[in-house]
Amino acid sequence: MMSDRKLLITVWCLYLVGSLIHFIHNAEFLKDYPNLPDSWMRNGIYLAWVGMTLLGAIGLILAIRSSKLIGLNCLVVYALLGIDSLGHYIVAPFDSHTAAMNTTILLEVGAAVLLLTVAGQQLYRAIARP
Repeated sequence: MMSDRKLLITVWCLYLVGSLIHFIHNAEFLKDYPNLPDSWMRNGIYLAWVGMTLLGAIGLILAIRSSKLIGLNCLVVYALLGIDSLGHYIVAPFDSHTAAMNTTILLEVGAAVLLLTVAGQQLYRAIARP
């Protein structure tokens, strides 16, 4: 059985890759995504990914090295930011997106849900058994 630490690192890496794929696709095909604000720019999307990923990296480091509770809370927020990609379906329905758009959105969201589940379980255990 995989240790909590290895599981957290593995799931974090899966989400990192899933979010990177979605953000690259979103940035490179920005004008093709339906109903996104005209103010959104390619570089801004990449910058948002870097900011999110820094939060996730800090959370992971804290969770496995020094401050487990703070780190796991950061990871929960990081995962929720990935689930926020479902917002694409608020501004335009699923069938308004291409197959590639839907795939990258759902890849990121699925990986984020997985990270949220693992980090949430570990956080619950850390609080329940200090």
